[in-house]
Amino acid sequence: MKKSNKFSPEVRERAVRMVQEHRGEYPSLWAAIESIAPKIGCVPQTLNEWVKRDEVDTGARVGTTTTTSEHERVKALEREVKELRRANEILKLASAFFAQAELDRRLKS
Repeated sequence: MKKSNKFSPEVRERAVRMVQEHRGEYPSLWAAIESIAPKIGCVPQTLNEWVKRDEVDTGARVGTTTTTSEHERVKALEREVKELRRANEILKLASAFFAQAELDRRLKS
């Protein structure tokens, strides 16, 4: 997922809050988003994504999407697994190197 830095987290939070606060004044969520998005300076689809993300993060929307904190935790765990696999490979190579060196030493003596 590509994230744009065009809007600060504060602007995103304010926009989502505006949608939530004024939602009842419109016939649908989409109508609220279409009305508020231009005031923020973004397209309705972008604001809709922010609203959906906030709903997932706050537990208001259940679905296949993970919360932001879950997503960050998964990314951190994936990085850790990658580092551990790299460390294991280095240890395997070092172990093989020293085992071969020990064999060579025994054969020479």
